Amino acid sequence: MKIWVDADACPVVIKEILFKAAERTKIQTTLVANHHIRTPPSRVIHFVQVASGFDIADDEIVKRVEKNDLVITSDIPLADEVITKSAIALSPRGELFTKENIKSRLNIRDFMDTMRASGVQTGGPPALSQSDRQLFANHLDSILMRYQKLQ
Repeated sequence: MKIWVDADACPVVIKEILFKAAERTKIQTTLVANHHIRTPPSRVIHFVQVASGFDIADDEIVKRVEKNDLVITSDIPLADEVITKSAIALSPRGELFTKENIKSRLNIRDFMDTMRASGVQTGGPPALSQSDRQLFANHLDSILMRYQKLQ
């Protein structure tokens, strides 16, 4: 298992949780972004900078992800592609994307895009709450524990 982070929009507090988990478990963790992201010195934490452009970081993650890898992203289409490749997708808010829920999440996303395109102000997501952080950490720990049991 490797962990891939869609790092352009990943909150700092979530990256810090990931850095601690990577060091604790020694699982290769790679942040992918189109601008430099500071990472701690580590043998297991890496950074890949891609060119600027729409979905370039997403495309790089899809190209590299393998079965049973974990991808951290709030991007619903990326989560869908990751799941199609039999990897795991987890949002920074702690939502676990699955084969069972990803299509409905895509439909909601597309509906909201249509609303915004027609001029309706939908607003952005709320700030990351303490319960979001806790849900993320709990799902991450659960996924990593399952992986380590298989080793």
